[in-house]
Amino acid sequence: MTQTIAPQPADDSRAKRNVVILVLAQAFLGAQMPLIFTIGGLAGQSLASNICFATLPISLIVLGSMLSATPLSAIMQRYGRRTGFLVGTTGGALGGAIGAYGLYLNSFPVFLFGSFLTGVYMSAQGFYRFAASDTASDDFRPKAISYVMAGGLLSAIIGPQLVKVTSDSMVVPFLGAYLTVIAINVIGSALFFFIDIPKPEAPAEDAPKGRSRWELITTPRIAVAVICAMVAYALMNLVMTSTPLAVVGCGFEQNDAANVVMAHVLAMFAPSFFTGHLIARFGVEKIVGAGILILGAAGVVALQGVELENFFVALILLGLGWNFGFIGATTMLAGAHSVEERGRMQGMNDLIVFGGVTVASLASGGLMNCSGGNAVTGWTSVNIAMAPFLMLAGGALIWLVMRPKDA
Repeated sequence: MTQTIAPQPADDSRAKRNVVILVLAQAFLGAQMPLIFTIGGLAGQSLASNICFATLPISLIVLGSMLSATPLSAIMQRYGRRTGFLVGTTGGALGGAIGAYGLYLNSFPVFLFGSFLTGVYMSAQGFYRFAASDTASDDFRPKAISYVMAGGLLSAIIGPQLVKVTSDSMVVPFLGAYLTVIAINVIGSALFFFIDIPKPEAPAEDAPKGRSRWELITTPRIAVAVICAMVAYALMNLVMTSTPLAVVGCGFEQNDAANVVMAHVLAMFAPSFFTGHLIARFGVEKIVGAGILILGAAGVVALQGVELENFFVALILLGLGWNFGFIGATTMLAGAHSVEERGRMQGMNDLIVFGGVTVASLASGGLMNCSGGNAVTGWTSVNIAMAPFLMLAGGALIWLVMRPKDA
């Protein structure tokens, strides 16, 4: 009788070490993003000659992230993740320095240029989730991605607290916060010298080339993953960008806005401790679908009123919906392309995703400040604008689930 040998579990010791480093990076370096997103629109409102452009600094961050995605992906494919991540922290430090200089000069254009460079860091941070999967086994991959995203839990606490401590620490409003951003990037860069992800080998002449960008993006599973990731991230950004303006515009304090953003970012990342387990148990399509439904629920709650409780509940639901939708879509994408396709696919994915986020952040300020006579009507417009995009993502996901598996 032939004895069956049970398969040995994969050794994920290297992957787990990398996850620890990436979690720390997400927590410490990632704190600059809730900090900047809390005060960026308020700083823009104080510098811009037209309040319709208040959220333009946030839009420039996202634009910088979108334009950096493909070059950063190519750098990582050729020189390794560490080099790409260090390019990101360099962009973050320069963005903080130029943003601080723009505040000192009271110059909106200089401040916008600093915001654009901050987008280089934001783009690099987006690759942490992909780096987590590089050395992980198939079983550990969704957990690795979700654990790294969970590092944002600490950044959700650190960032808004830094706003309270630094935004009024100097004569020039918000200057202290942007100086803090420089320090975060300089100190946090050291983490990447401990990461252990092999640099991709140069492909041999006869090595598989993989699919072209067009072939990749027209693959049904990849197309739906990209659409759902873009919608989840864009709608989260649309609402979050205008939230500090809405909270302050409805008569609450700047610290209230920081607390709402903190609750939101906590909700974005806290579920990551179990999102990977939920994906493994119920399937990625169901988790992405749950995320889309929760995003819709966030809009419904926001439309019920502008009490502080409404802001808290709506933004918590917005964060939870983003978590399920975005991590689910990332997991779906990570399993739909090969190693040799990784550089072009991940760069193209983030180009498309952050393209949608750029449009959303540009629209956010206009909808909030210029679509009605006051903060209440502007906030209503922002949340109503979510509906068609939720229908797009929901429809695409249903189509993917219902189509014949062999088609």
